[in-house]
Amino acid sequence: MRSFQWSDLDKSARQDALARPAAISDDSLITQVREIMATVREAGDIALLDYTERFDGVRPAALRVKPDAMKAAWDALPAADKAAIDRAKFNIEAFHSAQRPEVISVETETGVFCRREARAIETAGLYVPGGTAPLVSTLLMLAVPAKVAGVTRRIVTTPPAKNGQVNATILAAAYRCDVSEVFVCGGAQAIAALAYGTETIPKCDKIFGPGNAWVAAAKSLAAQEAGGPAIDMPAGPSEAMVLCDDKANPDFVASDLLSQAEHDTVAQVICVATSETIAAKVKHAIAQQLATLPRKDIATASLEFGRMFIATREDMIDIINQYAPEHLIVQMDDAEALVPNIRNAGSIFLGQWTPESVGDYASGTNHTLPTYGAARAYSGVTLDSFIKYISVQRLTENGLRNLGPTVERLAQMEGLAAHERAVSLRLKSLELKDAS
Repeated sequence: MRSFQWSDLDKSARQDALARPAAISDDSLITQVREIMATVREAGDIALLDYTERFDGVRPAALRVKPDAMKAAWDALPAADKAAIDRAKFNIEAFHSAQRPEVISVETETGVFCRREARAIETAGLYVPGGTAPLVSTLLMLAVPAKVAGVTRRIVTTPPAKNGQVNATILAAAYRCDVSEVFVCGGAQAIAALAYGTETIPKCDKIFGPGNAWVAAAKSLAAQEAGGPAIDMPAGPSEAMVLCDDKANPDFVASDLLSQAEHDTVAQVICVATSETIAAKVKHAIAQQLATLPRKDIATASLEFGRMFIATREDMIDIINQYAPEHLIVQMDDAEALVPNIRNAGSIFLGQWTPESVGDYASGTNHTLPTYGAARAYSGVTLDSFIKYISVQRLTENGLRNLGPTVERLAQMEGLAAHERAVSLRLKSLELKDAS
């Protein structure tokens, strides 16, 4: 984990120090993802099975998981696990239910009525990572708001375990969340299946979910195609930034950094400290905790991309907004005071009693968040992510009488005679009516 004194860096050096791992945009990776997607589009299920065997080391007997297997997984789950899933589900449902949109209706001028109505998308593809860790939490974060929004068909794809089956806890959570269908398929090939459809997997209107660099690239490529699916956001390898001052507990800071580092070898963690003293304590705590971490090798590799900055409280705001972290943990005195000046962050965790893990699992906010700087323009998954809006307008006779001449004039300015005529014919009809 490299260390920097922020005040010693010029603009270029600061950009370099905040640079992310390049894997997500590697040209060779993009080329391979394009090839995978083209093959799945052409060969369908056979390509999915071939790629699953190649990348995951197993060839599933079937892509679709039988519904009774989902119920059996839930029934077999220990009571404590069921209670944990139910509590997380309740909180996620409560937070997202509060986001239900209302119909907006405005009479913009006399006789001109405009309104906006919400409609859920019909088919959502929910990608649940399951390679090095079966992310039950991601299934909850996607399936619960999709159901609250009213999505008709909720499709889950997830990589197989070593036995060729979907992890039992993912199946159990899928059953509890009323998921429509689950398919044994991961990686870029799963995104291609959701984007194009195969003999077994339906084409989806929008694709959701985080993943590795391959998944992120596949989502971006699918969204660029004419007629392709929408995606929730660019979401690749995980990242976290932790701010700390001398009052922070270094063990807490270290645990938050490692909780992201253990996700992926190309995950990135950044600590911004107000002094060398707390920075040294955090580094010592990282070394101590890392020694006993089961996923030590993954976290160690991730820490190669890690950064430690020494900066003033004022400079921290610039660092945050320049980097735009997926997760921002603020373990500082009066943490709340920083929030109004933070423009770019996926999700913020305030105070020493708010570990990033609570947002990952059960506080109620969504953990599917923009990475790689996308927080400058994207939000994390919300109820709105599963909803589209339709505008409706209705004019009375007087409304058209009043507004019509303005529309005619604007159409003339653009040289669009048919647009003008659509109004003028109606206005003439109203003139004849008024004269009779």
